[in-house]
Amino acid sequence: MIEVSRFRNESVAILGLARSGLAAAKALQKGGARVLAWDDAEKRRIEALETGVPLTDLTAADLRGVRALVLSPGIPHSFPVPHKVAARAKEAGIPIIGDIELLALSRREARYLGVTGTNGKSTTTALIGHILAQSGRRVAVGGNIGVPALALDALNADGTYVLEMSSYQLELCPSLIFDGAALLNITPDHLDRHGGMDGYVAAKERIFAGQNEHHFAVVGFDDAICRGIAAKLRRQRVIPISGAHEAPGGVSAADGWLVDDTEGAAQRILDLRTVERLPGRHNWQNAAAAFAAARALGLSATEAASGIRTFAGLAHRQETITVIDGVRYVNDSKATNAASTEKALACYERIHWIAGGQAKEGGITTLARYFPRIRKAYLIGAAAKDFAATLEGKVTSEQCGTLARALEAAHAAARAGETVLLSPACASFDQFTDFEARGDAFRRLVATLPGAHA
Repeated sequence: MIEVSRFRNESVAILGLARSGLAAAKALQKGGARVLAWDDAEKRRIEALETGVPLTDLTAADLRGVRALVLSPGIPHSFPVPHKVAARAKEAGIPIIGDIELLALSRREARYLGVTGTNGKSTTTALIGHILAQSGRRVAVGGNIGVPALALDALNADGTYVLEMSSYQLELCPSLIFDGAALLNITPDHLDRHGGMDGYVAAKERIFAGQNEHHFAVVGFDDAICRGIAAKLRRQRVIPISGAHEAPGGVSAADGWLVDDTEGAAQRILDLRTVERLPGRHNWQNAAAAFAAARALGLSATEAASGIRTFAGLAHRQETITVIDGVRYVNDSKATNAASTEKALACYERIHWIAGGQAKEGGITTLARYFPRIRKAYLIGAAAKDFAATLEGKVTSEQCGTLARALEAAHAAARAGETVLLSPACASFDQFTDFEARGDAFRRLVATLPGAHA
């Protein structure tokens, strides 16, 4: 647990008391701040009280003297409509920040490496952390990847925080300058929260804010938006990466071979097709980004490649749970939009696809070129009817409603050599608290299938 002493004997408001909000409250209390905490959900408020965090109704409280509002990244402060408390803070001139800003204010001497992108950032963040840790470096991995920033170990000048950064979080850490930053890709997502595509791109671009000649930027060159951002970077070292093409001066994996050209002599380093936990071209780009970051931080090519080889993968990201009678069961619950699901559909043939939930803008129309790979779709949640309409005449589908019924139907239909794939292309909030809860439920359900423990 980090101690945040920057606000000792001062008042700090906290809105949102899930994992990151509770960690922020405790870190501020530990540092001597007066905490005014609130959550709109009664359940969260009860949990906070049980852990010793005092409550103050910020929708009505007197905010005079409050030094900052620490906002959960899931709560809107601008678009589509700012939360009432955020609006009150803005009117009072109170800075709105996030928990990662508190980390940056408290552990300035440590190095910071940030990873963002619409897709792939969790895998890349975890992979970088694994490479650094295996090579003996002191590292802490967190942020949007699941461990709240302020629950991480306190690192000094010899340590590196590797942080997955969502677009929401990047808007709430104004003072943090990343020693190294990686932008993997940008496709439309969260547009309502950023007032449109321009706002979303601007939020992602913030990961490079304040960098100078002592810093580096790893940028995915496989999409035009990121190439455009890279063209504007002037002061820091820019390292291009690609999973589809050569990357002169950078790192690429066009044919599955990881190629290091960062020193001007393209060298084949590792055949990524042999790395089971990083399947598909999208993961080749993730590996290229992690390799580039590790090299920029001073690791040798051998050290970085060794870390990639031994990476165990992440839960809920194309996670093979088991194989039953020749049928592979894959948990890709982290695929909360079509662009992410596209990566999974590209990796498997003869798919029994479980999809649906709370749909993102655009639905699944962009996945049409992968429809021939799908034996049948088993649709769940709020998006089921819309998805069925998109699939009509192209893919046989079944309205299943729940994850349990979808898995039951897929299990009955799948044959050896086929894959039952949970890759929802949707948020989970219509039926689950988050994608992790959805993936955990799928894992438990698979474990009950006949033959799962054979």
